[in-house]
Amino acid sequence: MRVKVNDTVEVIAGNDKGSRGKVLTVNKKTGKVVVEGMNLVYKHVRRSQKNPQGGRLSKEMPIQISNVMIVCEKCSSPSRTGYRYMKDGSKERFCKKCGAGHGEVAPPKAAYAEK
Repeated sequence: MRVKVNDTVEVIAGNDKGSRGKVLTVNKKTGKVVVEGMNLVYKHVRRSQKNPQGGRLSKEMPIQISNVMIVCEKCSSPSRTGYRYMKDGSKERFCKKCGAGHGEVAPPKAAYAEK
């Protein structure tokens, strides 16, 4: 999974195509993500002590992970991401358009460190 929580993503397919939002949750098992303000549905709620008003509540539903792309902070455009090893042997994500790093993924390993 190249998408993580708190990444900014752009939806590339579906009703919300072209809009950007922050990733709230990632489900690796089903391959879906919940993006803030995207794929909204109405949930009809009955009156209760928890919901004294009742009515229709907007709720975000999961989107297939293949329908979103990570937005690079440096070039501010949606781009594919890759993994690379740094000189100290740590692994990081990077933007394939501009080459900017998106943060460390794995701690340094001596086997991958440059000598």
